[in-house]
Amino acid sequence: MIIESRFNGPPGSGNGGWSAGVFAAALDDRGPVEVTLRKPPPLDTPLTAVDGEIRDPDGQVVAQVRRVEPFTAVVPPVDRPTAETAAKAYPGLVDHPFPGCYVCGPENPHGLHIFPGRLPNGRTAAPFRAPERVVPATAWAALDCPGGWAVIAPGRPYVLGRIAAVVTALPEPGDECVVTGAMVGAEGRKALVHSSLYGPDGTLLAYARATWIALPPA
Repeated sequence: MIIESRFNGPPGSGNGGWSAGVFAAALDDRGPVEVTLRKPPPLDTPLTAVDGEIRDPDGQVVAQVRRVEPFTAVVPPVDRPTAETAAKAYPGLVDHPFPGCYVCGPENPHGLHIFPGRLPNGRTAAPFRAPERVVPATAWAALDCPGGWAVIAPGRPYVLGRIAAVVTALPEPGDECVVTGAMVGAEGRKALVHSSLYGPDGTLLAYARATWIALPPA
């Protein structure tokens, strides 16, 4: 398996959600499967799955993958106009720790352009147009950053550490979807978030729980 460079997150590494979706395919990318990232996923590098571990050519563990018990981590939906309004106030448009991110980076011309803005209740919401090619990793990617932006604040970047997802259905290419996210807990530098992906008719397509980790001050 290879994380192509166009699926980047922070500079020089793969987007956590997309990478996790690719790694989850070693077991079942429809879930429920949990992926723990042990190091930034390298780009354009052959990776292998061995006994629940994703390893790089040097044998170093990039991620661990395991099945988990069924769980529910659903964030309530909003209608598309509400999501579009929230996206206009997306903080990452003016202050983004990784502006080239495949999922939420405003400077990535080939990205998903999911811009999660805060709702009055503190949750996030964003419109999402499904790309021309949709695979399970697309859903994992869409579930990634909307959860993270429920905790990311100016001058306090976070990165994905662990994500577990359930993908019940995929959107069709071009579908106008909505993604929602929410923080549900925090401990030290770790924040627990949930996120959900909804289809054009409001059907729940996928959901995830994730742990994001605050980066230490530069």
